[in-house]
Amino acid sequence: MENINYKALVVEELDGVFNSSVKFLNTDDLPKGEVIVQVHYSSLNYKDALSVSGNKGITKKYPHTPGIDAAGKVVFSENEEFQIGDAVIVTGYDLGMNTAGGFGQYISVPAEWVVKLPKGLTLKESMIIGTAGFTAGISISRLLGLVKPSDGKVLVSGATGGVGSVALSILSKIGYDAVAISGKDSEYEFIKSLGAVEIFPRSQFQEVDKRPMLSAQYAGAIDTVGGPILENILKLIQPMGAVTTCGSVASTQLNMTVFPFILRGISLIGISAQNYPTSLRAGLWSKLANEWKPDNIVNLYTEISLSEINVAVSRILDGKLKGRTIIKMIE
Repeated sequence: MENINYKALVVEELDGVFNSSVKFLNTDDLPKGEVIVQVHYSSLNYKDALSVSGNKGITKKYPHTPGIDAAGKVVFSENEEFQIGDAVIVTGYDLGMNTAGGFGQYISVPAEWVVKLPKGLTLKESMIIGTAGFTAGISISRLLGLVKPSDGKVLVSGATGGVGSVALSILSKIGYDAVAISGKDSEYEFIKSLGAVEIFPRSQFQEVDKRPMLSAQYAGAIDTVGGPILENILKLIQPMGAVTTCGSVASTQLNMTVFPFILRGISLIGISAQNYPTSLRAGLWSKLANEWKPDNIVNLYTEISLSEINVAVSRILDGKLKGRTIIKMIE
């Protein structure tokens, strides 16, 4: 394909200080990949904010273009499964971590990273869902075999965040009574609009309770923060219940006994959207586009431009964003 100049957010390191700005790059400088996609929309995730901030645990080498999510149209393909003009989604794997990501107007990736946009979703809607919503979808799919709506209420921590907000929307749509945990009392109306039947302040769950178990009250949970909140959730789960965990903003440590697991038989399930099997991705995206598509999807997002990413990064790191933030990449 012809060389194309395009805009991208580029993070650079100088003497240990990281700065990001919008620059012009050329498609010739993209990594060698089987499929090149013109990115129409991307989205902002916590992992992106860490990459923009220079977290070497996320991105090892700079200069770098973050963005673990991208949706757009194929402009070049060496793989017969994808044709020029196909609308596609690329999330997870190494995109935006150590491979130039969706905060650039073009990406070049292996074909196995690419999923065709399912019927029922626009490119924009796919990024409102994005990795956060995909993570929520994985969490719910793992809970389904262990926790039925009739078993009882399901807790969701980090309810105003990307994963939590989409999880609440999907759970309520498919018949679960979802209970939200949130530290943002100013956003309770937003949380109720997602379908939460109850809301508890984060403070009720974040204090360490040294008792090995608490009164069993919930059939399951989707935890997005870790730490003491996850510990307390696990102690509240009914026999044979299940909890998924996908985040560690509060802490990566669990300081508790094994009693909830061996006396109540509960399950703790780790969730990784980045490494979700290629063979399962299209099926899950199809669910998210149809029977699991949030009814209130238009209320879940804020749209920004490429030049506004740095401000949004500061807000997500300060815990001030709610729902999903998508980036319109085509001007």
